[in-house]
Amino acid sequence: MEVDILELSDRSAKFVLSNVSTSFANGIRRAMIADVPTLAIEYVNLYDNTSVLYDEQLALRLSLIPLVTDVETYVPQAECDVCGGEGCPACEVSLTLSAEGPCTVYSRDLISSDPKIQPADLNIPIVELKKGQKLVLEALAHMGYGRDSVKWQAGIACGYKNVPVITIENCDACGHCAAECPKGIIRFEESGARVSDEDILKCSLCKLCEQVCDIHAINISFDENAFVFTMESDGSYTAKDLALNAADVVKGKAEELLSILDQF
Repeated sequence: MEVDILELSDRSAKFVLSNVSTSFANGIRRAMIADVPTLAIEYVNLYDNTSVLYDEQLALRLSLIPLVTDVETYVPQAECDVCGGEGCPACEVSLTLSAEGPCTVYSRDLISSDPKIQPADLNIPIVELKKGQKLVLEALAHMGYGRDSVKWQAGIACGYKNVPVITIENCDACGHCAAECPKGIIRFEESGARVSDEDILKCSLCKLCEQVCDIHAINISFDENAFVFTMESDGSYTAKDLALNAADVVKGKAEELLSILDQF
């Protein structure tokens, strides 16, 4: 297996994963979306709410605010050995909010019991309070999995495509393929049409250029064991940590399967 990083930032990444099967690549994608545990608000105790939003609407908005997650400190509540799922500092974080209008309440107004656990985005609007309106609440955040609810989904816009393979032979430089290409990656030289190594990965495999070539000089295919991954994080993890945690999940499941098979 080889990994070639093309782009990397705190929230997004693009890389080429080579010498792996389609099932392995899809396993990594699914793990990013559904199997990496994250923190999200699950329960809300509302002590005073005179805003225009119903309690249920506020709870829904709060649950969808991404929280920076410390996977080494917290565990999913159902898997907590300390409290047996009752709720304790090992599986639960408390966030409080108290505001009075006129003002707009933002995610930054949430005060966490753990300084390491904060909203990933501080400027998410929650509700606008008019003069005399109040909002006082306590929110309890738990670890969970994206497969159970979208509020625990750390990976967004996670996808991949096969690495394109473009072959051009005996080109007559008619220009039809370049005019048809939606990505604009086909260039012309004295020898005919050409796609640079940097632009090959931009190919969407639509094959429009291949279809308009009367002399069949261009052929579009793909590498079955190489994939271009694009991924984004909601902020619960950095893009790098999300990818590494997803790989650890796949590795852990494989080791679990081997241990089960070894019993027979």
